[in-house]
Amino acid sequence: MGGATPKQFLSLDGVPIFVHTLRKFAASDRIDQIYLALRPEDVERAQRDIDREHFSKSVRLIPGGATRQETVALALSKASSDTEIVVVHDAVRPFVEVDMIQRVVDAARKEGAVILGIPSIDSVKQVEGRSILGTIPRERVVLAQTPQAFRFDVLNEAFARAAKDGFRATDESSLVERLGHPVNVIMGSDRNIKITKPSDLPLARLYITQEREQTDRERVQTP
Repeated sequence: MGGATPKQFLSLDGVPIFVHTLRKFAASDRIDQIYLALRPEDVERAQRDIDREHFSKSVRLIPGGATRQETVALALSKASSDTEIVVVHDAVRPFVEVDMIQRVVDAARKEGAVILGIPSIDSVKQVEGRSILGTIPRERVVLAQTPQAFRFDVLNEAFARAAKDGFRATDESSLVERLGHPVNVIMGSDRNIKITKPSDLPLARLYITQEREQTDRERVQTP
């Protein structure tokens, strides 16, 4: 974002972005334990925001590492040994729907590894520097989203193998793919945006207003 405030702490409707995200996972009956991994210097600040929420499920804060991969690995190491499914999600994707969480968990139970993805609507070019090497057919491309869900044993093995090989990836699916384990894709949503740049904020404010209005309508309709 280029500002002094980490993007997950930016306010949407008076609440930090990551709190909106946590609300979705706290509302899912597929989620038993929640771990929030973040920079060590942000732990105290996040704890204050979480304490104000009074979540129905405990949220354990985990000081993270220098990279996403190290951070997720640290959180994974704290999970209970009887964990069946691990769901990894970006804190700055606050518009994930509870139904999406449930679908990836249910699919991971059957298939072992599942991510959300959406088709690319743009032409995709393979490049080297500024030169185009070729065009990748759009029907063969999906844009990966989170949550990504995996059987606990599969993800543990993927992280162990990556650590042994010194391999670095931008998401957990890439680590599992290296094992030769199939990773399936189920449909995500255009609304499940990752808030990463200033131009994302106006759209995020629109979506949060729509969510609030939908909640208000449901309250009025409840007998």
